[in-house]
Amino acid sequence: MALLARTPASGLDESVRLDPARPLRVAHARGPLTLAVVSIAWVRARGDADRAALQARHLSDEERDRAARLAVPKRRVEWLAGRLAVKHGVTAYLRRHSGLCVRTRDVRVGAVAGGIRAGKPTVDAPVEVGLTHSGGLAVAACGPRAVGVDLERTRQVPRLLAELLTTAQPDRPAVDAMPLSLRWACKEAVLKHFGFGLRVDTREVELTGWRPDGRFSWRAGPGLRRHVPAVDTLRLDSWAREVDGYCLSLVWS
Repeated sequence: MALLARTPASGLDESVRLDPARPLRVAHARGPLTLAVVSIAWVRARGDADRAALQARHLSDEERDRAARLAVPKRRVEWLAGRLAVKHGVTAYLRRHSGLCVRTRDVRVGAVAGGIRAGKPTVDAPVEVGLTHSGGLAVAACGPRAVGVDLERTRQVPRLLAELLTTAQPDRPAVDAMPLSLRWACKEAVLKHFGFGLRVDTREVELTGWRPDGRFSWRAGPGLRRHVPAVDTLRLDSWAREVDGYCLSLVWS
């Protein structure tokens, strides 16, 4: 059984912008979903004093200590941008849907500690989150239930990956028309929705359709079914588009 979005994900096309020159953008869409986009490039361009001020304003003492222990500057900047995206997404979601005013500093971001879902981001609030990085951007997606998000730069993919992503099936012209980077983003978003990431082979997600409004459908392979036996009974929303030179995909329930 192929899984297809219940309703058009209207609002995403109009609200999502991916601009590395803009430090932060928060958008709300039907779902309900909240997306927060933080520019890694902008964070990287700040001086040490500016980044320290950002951390003091938005991170807890424990988070600042963790950031200081990240020895590689590139990793430290990406980690900070991801934390800021999650925190701003969560506070904006809570303010819009629950009327709660929570400081970014008070949003505790964690991760599943072990098992096949190890690393899946969590927060200490009644909201589910997903996080992705690519190029100069970190994108966090927030919703009332599980959400998977993946961002990829639109680019020419390596030959072996292209062979993996090419379907060449005459009964699926819409999928064959999708940019290869977008196909990859769809597969990753599905797996991230379940918290697996690349611990499950992307070939376990078979794309079966892609509509003009961005909705895409997919079918679970036997390996994915072993981890999620009820996968064929789930009703999930899905959306994928090229946006501002990136391929963005979302899957949520």
